[in-house]
Amino acid sequence: MPDTEGTWLTPAALEKLRDERDYLTTTGREEVVARIAEAREHGDLKENSEYDTAKNDQGLMEARIRQLNHLIDNAKIIDADDSAGVTIGTVATVVDDTGEEMEFFVAPAENKLPGMLLASPDSPLGAALMGAHPGDQVSYEAPGGTFTYTVKAVGLP
Repeated sequence: MPDTEGTWLTPAALEKLRDERDYLTTTGREEVVARIAEAREHGDLKENSEYDTAKNDQGLMEARIRQLNHLIDNAKIIDADDSAGVTIGTVATVVDDTGEEMEFFVAPAENKLPGMLLASPDSPLGAALMGAHPGDQVSYEAPGGTFTYTVKAVGLP
């Protein structure tokens, strides 16, 4: 189970976060500075909603840059190994009691893959899946009741 110091990231997720940070600290900042300058040209700043919006967007972007820096600086890189069963960075194929099959990528939210369901290891489902192998049955409690899945396969994304 991941510890609370640092964020577990796959190499691909780390690269994605670095790319986002690089974009925001270059092009993103240039664009917001240009928007602020253009809004200033419209006159009185006290009643200039374009200026207020641009400054607010600048603040949100700078907060995201700080968040990205923290995630990147405190990242714990994992190379998933599906031979150990479900671990961070693996995909668990599960079947519920109705026979419906689903795939969950088991990783913290920063590792989200487009089009794939995410099961954070800190969530009830993710915690139940951790360490499971094909053929194992896992159950977890959720507000809607107790849910049980059978692990059909474990693989890499």
